[in-house]
Amino acid sequence: MGRLILASTSPQRRAILQELGVDFEVVAPAYDEVPLPGTAAEVVAARALGKARTVAALRPERPVVGVDTEVVLADDAVLGQPADAAAAVAMLRRLAGREHRVLSGVAVIGAGEATACVETRVRLRALTDAELADYVATGEWRGRAGGYAIQAGGGGLVASIDGDLDNVIGLPVAALRALLAAEGQLLPVAGGNPATT
Repeated sequence: MGRLILASTSPQRRAILQELGVDFEVVAPAYDEVPLPGTAAEVVAARALGKARTVAALRPERPVVGVDTEVVLADDAVLGQPADAAAAVAMLRRLAGREHRVLSGVAVIGAGEATACVETRVRLRALTDAELADYVATGEWRGRAGGYAIQAGGGGLVASIDGDLDNVIGLPVAALRALLAAEGQLLPVAGGNPATT
């Protein structure tokens, strides 16, 4: 497989590709995440494609991967990333004891353009004020949709997960594999977290 370009500076996405043994480089997208019309699923797919396009315009010789992830409540309210520790506490309090959806849009630009959206359902357990304060004090909430990192200490906040764990971490590998295969690019077989129920 030729070298991929990841249009993202997310350390979680880099780590997943490294675990897979993918040869890739990171190029930060010059993409402004303005509000877009449509459902949360349509928005994350459009943003993933927008990020990929900004990089593909500069580096058209390689396949480019863009990703956008959001945490969404049952009423389609998108939570985004908390701005500070107080916002992280408030966000996690909203999620505690409830199910939410983690939606990731994935885009691949090569000979053509293709997108996919992956949904994983996550339920956080009921959390005390002390647990919320202890978790937020770790700083893991920074730069995280929903304010938690499931692959780290935030995994202890989770009661159940239905779907692709890699999606919650930030890069749904199965969807990326399918999009790249359509471009004639194959990801290494080993690596990635299986879907859980």
